[in-house]
Amino acid sequence: MDLALFDLDETLICEDSTGLWLRWLVSQGYAPAALIDQERALMAQYYQGSLSMEEYMNTTLSPLAGMGTLTVSGWVRRFIQRDILPRVYPSARERMSWHQQRGDTVMIVSASGEHLVVPIAEQLGADGALAIGVEIVDDRYSGLTYGTMTYKEGKVTRLNDWLAIQHDSNFAKTWAYSDSINDLAMLEHADHAHVINPDESLHHLAQQRGWEVCRWVK
Repeated sequence: MDLALFDLDETLICEDSTGLWLRWLVSQGYAPAALIDQERALMAQYYQGSLSMEEYMNTTLSPLAGMGTLTVSGWVRRFIQRDILPRVYPSARERMSWHQQRGDTVMIVSASGEHLVVPIAEQLGADGALAIGVEIVDDRYSGLTYGTMTYKEGKVTRLNDWLAIQHDSNFAKTWAYSDSINDLAMLEHADHAHVINPDESLHHLAQQRGWEVCRWVK
């Protein structure tokens, strides 16, 4: 049995889940419209590889501060149905299914918050998810994060922490799928690396490393 690791944003789906989520919150009147421009400016730093993930998470979690977990989970369910499921790449579904038919364990490993990633992973039929920890105090979101962030090298750190407690799992090989140079550590960690719709620099690196390049279309 192998382990298959899938990035979420721009890999399994054709957009960024947190950006979509903020637009959904604004559309429902739960967040100020100015937050969309703030998030876009931070995402420009992400694509340059210079993003402070702490700043990004503090900004994007601000609408949830003080909100009850049951309320937010209801919002997330509606959001996933409207904005996430229609954006899943058919080829991504096929690849996840291929791994599961082989008996592999499919994990989504994402630099988005666990309040979004965990329920999305459940909807997509993944076996589990690793995402940025979102703090909850007395059944309400604090607006802060906790633990090692699943961003850049943090994805491999969290993966190794997870593997250390999987006493009944001995994976033969690891597969990794991502669109982003920010996931270089995860791609290098894998026995079989696949880059999804890469930009020019990641495409060039994939050719150098002998990684498979996939073109997934919606």
